[in-house]
Amino acid sequence: MSDLRDIAMQSKAWPYEEARKLLKRYPDGKPDGEPIIFETGYGPSGLPHLGTFQEVARTLMVRHALTELTGWESRLIAFSDDMDGMRKVPPNMPHSDMLHQHLDQPLCKVPDPFGTHKSYADHNNQLLRRFLDDFGFDYEFVASHERYYGGNFDEQLKNVLRNYDKIMGVMLPTLGEERRETYSPVLPISPETGKVLQVAVTVVDADKGLIAFDDPDAGHQAEHSVLSGGCKLQWKVDWAMRWVALGVDYEMSGKDLIDSVTQSSKIARILGGKPPEGFNYEMFLDEDGQKISKSKGNGLTIEEWLTYAPQESLSFYIYRDPKKAKQLSFQIIPKAVDEYHRFLDAYPEQETKERLGNPVHHVHAGHPPQVDMPISFALLLNLVGVANTDDKELLWGFVRRYAPGTSPETHPELDRLIDHALVYFRDFVAASLCRRSPEGKEVDALRDLDAALAAMPEDADAETIQNAVFAVGKDHDFEPLRDWFKALYETLLGASQGPRMGSFTALYGIGNVRKLIAEALEGAG
Repeated sequence: MSDLRDIAMQSKAWPYEEARKLLKRYPDGKPDGEPIIFETGYGPSGLPHLGTFQEVARTLMVRHALTELTGWESRLIAFSDDMDGMRKVPPNMPHSDMLHQHLDQPLCKVPDPFGTHKSYADHNNQLLRRFLDDFGFDYEFVASHERYYGGNFDEQLKNVLRNYDKIMGVMLPTLGEERRETYSPVLPISPETGKVLQVAVTVVDADKGLIAFDDPDAGHQAEHSVLSGGCKLQWKVDWAMRWVALGVDYEMSGKDLIDSVTQSSKIARILGGKPPEGFNYEMFLDEDGQKISKSKGNGLTIEEWLTYAPQESLSFYIYRDPKKAKQLSFQIIPKAVDEYHRFLDAYPEQETKERLGNPVHHVHAGHPPQVDMPISFALLLNLVGVANTDDKELLWGFVRRYAPGTSPETHPELDRLIDHALVYFRDFVAASLCRRSPEGKEVDALRDLDAALAAMPEDADAETIQNAVFAVGKDHDFEPLRDWFKALYETLLGASQGPRMGSFTALYGIGNVRKLIAEALEGAG
């Protein structure tokens, strides 16, 4: 274990780099042996989504890295900001007329349009918890309204009032002229309507938590307590306040929140706290290079990824290069699945240094499973395409010949991957396949390849077949040689790219591939 820690201290894997920030923060450990507090935030105005998943998953990777480095106790708080006012009604929501009547009220006070929970926020909070539980995440759920109404934030709310002018000094320079006129770090909740009010306030008595403001609902100036649910802080101030109140040591956020982190960090220091460690990750892009937006509906959702690939492959993809913008679209799924399995396959034979830099070490919290995956996802997609079937048992017949001893019982991960391949092929590959006829020297090359395959036993191994494919391409002067393989993909598989032909032929069967060649040559006239 000490060797692992020594190597982890030097590792360039980003979770260890992030964990070492906490070692610098507490060189001798946190005072009194208190746990390190990690936090992730969630806005329950909508459903949990990819941003929620990736932030929790990446934070847990840092948390595990810290455990390997130090053995310190730690906690992850998944915080739901359900005191935020409902600014608009999400589209396609039932009982939208009713919801419009509750605009600007705290989400925790808006009735549940689905009629299953005590509030709209509670409905979405339960979805969040089920969402996190389904992925097996280790976390503690904290709802904002419980802390506000329960008085847990009262001391820090008084602290905000005591430092009101200093906080205004941080925020006002960041606002437009019109916004400055009504801006307040403290948003009183109207005793008349229960709405979160965007009004200017005056501090009456910070130690008692009293403010005054012109109440637009009552039509006169009101004196009001901010304590025990009497207010909601503006979110940048709220973020800083809860860092201090909860003792948060680490929180990551998206690149779009860099300025917000700067301002909230200044406010946290004003409140007498120390801003948490963390980093700003890059955003995911859709296939057109545009930032993925929940409101736009572009890009790929978690549910869609899990329809076409295992969850581990998504965690793997999210682990890679968090500070680089990456495409998140259907096209990248097969490559992500196969890269995940390549790293997983390499892990058992690696030395400790290589293991700690292997993504699967962090995806699986140091305990990657041993999975025998004899066939790649890309190869399965090609098999489904040429077999032209959704008969899973027929596909398993090809697999058993290629990898004797395999079955759904002995290789459940492969069985699930076949399910994913069938759905992915149906939705994204089938319509794009179009075999062309061979041209020029491709015709003679295919005849020679057919002759080479005819001379082989049906159970010839993939490497023997691959060598024969190479030899035919060289004999017919394909330059570069990849043009030969491109011709094979286009004339036999109907695609512009494909698998190693040796592996594919061994899987599909020499006799079946010879039939494909015969069909191609027949099309050539």
